[in-house]
Amino acid sequence: MNDRFFSASTTFGVRLVRRFMFLLIGFFLFFSSCNKSVFFDDVAKIDGGGWNRNDKARFEIEVADTAQTYMFFIHVRNDMSYRYSNLYIFMQTRFPNGNITRDTLECILADPTGKWLGKGSGKLRQNLILLNASLKFPLNGSYVMDIEQGMRDEVLTGISDIGIRIEKNPN
Repeated sequence: MNDRFFSASTTFGVRLVRRFMFLLIGFFLFFSSCNKSVFFDDVAKIDGGGWNRNDKARFEIEVADTAQTYMFFIHVRNDMSYRYSNLYIFMQTRFPNGNITRDTLECILADPTGKWLGKGSGKLRQNLILLNASLKFPLNGSYVMDIEQGMRDEVLTGISDIGIRIEKNPN
């Protein structure tokens, strides 16, 4: 009688594991299909000691389609110890043909009353800041984007991550 009970509970356990695996695969497929519009998404972690003025976050992007338009975002994660309402960054882009552009960008992280913008709870806030709603890459090939902090602090504290997100434009 014990063998029969053991066999039934083993069969139940196998069925439970199979159901769990199907559910897990289903969630993976569902969530991976939701982000088909994401072309590039990468975030660089900033050292806990702060973001040194000379440290650059580097992102390499391979572009094959010059007809497609994209939405270009800067991703900033800060904690409550960040003492400013904005963040200036310098972004240098090296094109596949070797040409280089350099831009100064301002990321607004808090409203005029001091309330943090973006999403998050607890001490971390996350902002996805739209820079260009209709970006077109002019050349096929590898683009290299370097981002460095442009604040007056030699070592900027309170910023934990900086990144780039590029989505295919739905229009």
